[in-house]
Parts: sequence; C-alpha cells; structure tokens
Amino acid sequence: MGKTLLEIQGLKKSYGRKEGETKALNGVSFQVLEGEFLGIMGSSGSGKTTLLNCIATMIKPTEGKVLLAGEDISTFKGKKLAQFRGKEIGYLFQDFELLDNLTVEENILLPSAIHGDDQKQAERKCMELAKYLDMQEVLDKFPSQISGGQKQRTAVARALMNHPDLILADEPTGNLDSRSGAAVIGAFR
Repeated sequence: MGKTLLEIQGLKKSYGRKEGETKALNGVSFQVLEGEFLGIMGSSGSGKTTLLNCIATMIKPTEGKVLLAGEDISTFKGKKLAQFRGKEIGYLFQDFELLDNLTVEENILLPSAIHGDDQKQAERKCMELAKYLDMQEVLDKFPSQISGGQKQRTAVARALMNHPDLILADEPTGNLDSRSGAAVIGAFR
C-alpha cells in the first residue's frame, strides 16, 4: 500500500447567504494514495468541478482541509503556492483553457516557460508527449485550427509537461474517441 498523497478532510463549499445559500460540497472526505487513480462521478451540478477547484487552490473551501503529502495547501502563499500550482499539480480543465494566440506547441510548453525550465529539455518532453498522443502534425497550428479532440490532447500534454505529483482532470476523455481516450489514460500512468 502506497503512502497518502492527497487527503480531503470534511470539505465544504457554500455559495450565497442564508435563504439563497447553495451547498456545492457538504463534508467530502477521502484519501488518494501515490500511484492511485480516483474517478469522481455525479450528475451535472453535483460539485465535482468545485471539488477539483478547491484541491487546485483556485477557490477556497468554506470548511475542511486539503492536505498534500500531509501539508495543508490552504496555508501555501507566494512562491510556495506558485510552486505547488506549477510543479506539483497538473490541471486538465473541462474546457481546455488553451491560449488562442499561442500555437499548440507553445500551449504545451507554457508551464515550462513560466517556471523557467531548461528550454531544450522542455522541447524534448513536448515532442515525446506529442508523439505519444499522436498530435505531432498539429504542433504549429492554433487552437482555432484544430478539432475538439486535438484541443483536449493539447491540454493533457500541457498538464503533464512538468511531471506533476498530482493530476486533476475534469472530464479528461469527454471529447475523445476510445483510442485517444486510452492514450490519455496511458499518458497519465
């Protein structure tokens, strides 16, 4: 049994006040071990994206804790928070969040560029991911010039660029055929 990578303790998130309050999360608790895949399923509006956004430190929970390797990430600030977001976590957004004025290759390389990684090494990693995800032929295209599945694979490659300890993926295979979906899951492994 691996060690605990992520632990969610009594996580709650509410929006609004009193009569108009909406509880997006109501006391969610679980653990994720190193190397483990965890799928969270539920109907639209059930809080799945809110949970991922709390783990990613994009929104603050109303109550509860998110522990990464035993450390409460809500206490992270400044450089430590930037390090966590840029190096320790890979986030695959449901709507991809690609930058339209950057090519596919530039979108994939963005995390490495932001964190000042070695450019040659980053380019090699980008090419490895592009080959694995069968997208070498679109690296010089812009997001508006590629299909939804290619956008999703671009976002997957970007999320994996810095070899994060934790990957959060919001509907990671939603726009993909079964072969491409299997490649995405394989890339996560």
